[in-house]
Amino acid sequence: MLDLNMFLPLLFLGLMGLAMLIYVILDGYDLGVGVLMHWASPEEKDRMIAAIGPFWDANETWLVLGVGILLVAFPMAQGAILTALYLPVALMLAGLILRGVAFDFRAKAHADHKARWDRLFTLGSLIAGLAQGFMLGMYVTGLDYTPHAMAFAAVVAVCLVAGYALLGACWLVLKTEGGLQRKAIQWGKRCLKWAGLGIALISIATPWASERVASRWFNMPEFFLMLPIPVMTAALLVGAYQLLKRLPRVNDRWSWAPFACVVGVFVLAFHGLAYSVFPYLIMDRMTAWQGAASIESLKILAVGTLIVLPAILCYTAYSYYVFRGKARDLVY
Repeated sequence: MLDLNMFLPLLFLGLMGLAMLIYVILDGYDLGVGVLMHWASPEEKDRMIAAIGPFWDANETWLVLGVGILLVAFPMAQGAILTALYLPVALMLAGLILRGVAFDFRAKAHADHKARWDRLFTLGSLIAGLAQGFMLGMYVTGLDYTPHAMAFAAVVAVCLVAGYALLGACWLVLKTEGGLQRKAIQWGKRCLKWAGLGIALISIATPWASERVASRWFNMPEFFLMLPIPVMTAALLVGAYQLLKRLPRVNDRWSWAPFACVVGVFVLAFHGLAYSVFPYLIMDRMTAWQGAASIESLKILAVGTLIVLPAILCYTAYSYYVFRGKARDLVY
């Protein structure tokens, strides 16, 4: 007989992880496009906005879902996590709000003021990305505010923004053509190196922060379970770089391939992190079962999730289907 006390916390841990992974990929590319707008011409900025316009607001739904599951399903964990990360969470929300305001106002502002709103859109994207990277770095090091942990988190913040910019560049390769596509290819090749550095740093710091994780990674036979992850990650990074070097000389039908490779890198990195910390919500301090709400609350939440999650998946898939193909000139 199924033990709900054991199963439901694991179910919601998996759903929360899935929601955060989808958020990082989907909102990651439009945050990256926002950062890259700093190096684009006014005409290119309009085309870049057109490439993310139908999707960017809905992409943030996954953040709401993931944080909502944390708040309701794991109230003890959310108290500890959000207390430790109060300032970077506030900065992230400020950046997301600034992005939303700038996105709408750039369409209505006088031509003399449009460039100002574009800069604010880039600034909001940068703040949100840096805050998320800092939170990731602090989480990996156990939410312990030591000088070394904060320095590491700052480096991870920069590298995560580079990863988002890489996603954004590959998205532009997929959604644009001509001069902007060629410029996006150059952006992608530059950002790929920094994103790879960020993955390497997190891979080094995670076992350093926890003896349990180190033993899970390097003891036998667990070592051979983890080995395919860095190997496949390196192969995808090299593959993405080689594809970017060959585009657009090869058939544009392959413009989707660099984005798919980078998505694969993010999925593998997330898988490695999840494998390392499972079953803990907070490294070596609180497991999913220790931080979970009562079984009655989880049952009610399960009913709501069965309704909400398919709806989000359906309208997300439908929006990407409707707005498939290359982005066109921006018209209001």
